[in-house]
Amino acid sequence: MGVSEPDRFTRYYDATKGRPPRDTLLMALDRAEAPGFAVDLGCGDGRDTVELLRRGWRVLAIDSEPEGIARLEARTDLENREQLTTLCAKMEDARWPEADLVNSSFALPFCPPERFPILWQRIIESIRTGGRFAGQFFGPRDDWAKTGLTIVTRSALDALFAAFEIERLDEEETDGTAPPGGTKHWHIFHVVARKLA
Repeated sequence: MGVSEPDRFTRYYDATKGRPPRDTLLMALDRAEAPGFAVDLGCGDGRDTVELLRRGWRVLAIDSEPEGIARLEARTDLENREQLTTLCAKMEDARWPEADLVNSSFALPFCPPERFPILWQRIIESIRTGGRFAGQFFGPRDDWAKTGLTIVTRSALDALFAAFEIERLDEEETDGTAPPGGTKHWHIFHVVARKLA
């Protein structure tokens, strides 16, 4: 008998509880001139949202999983809670205002490939000139590349960020584990980029 979808996310959140914010987010925050408005797309239980709030940002945290949003809202380490808005919605269906930062840590690959171009266009259009994107993409040698996820090549990634100055683009390939368990070969692009126009 397979693991139900809610149980799968419960196990994921339990396995990743207490992990620090992503390095890509930290780099984007360090390069920002001042706190502004951020969208945390695919926020999960808030590992990045917590850091954004701690640094004084206003945050719209979006996730399709009600449990992730509930766990985020129940966190006891949320500073500046009044600056947080949450939205339970699929990222490809969500709408948000103009932002200084769109952060999407390990979430964009889970957008259905046929809907990714529209989502990506929405992300680009929502980022103010001088604002940033921070997040991850999966490459074609990732073990999950043939499971219906959105996968990008290096050349495709260059095209996605044609209107940006790339501040970080690290390509990582490694054998490891996938929360909440099991072995996996990862092929990841870690990106921080500043919108030029």
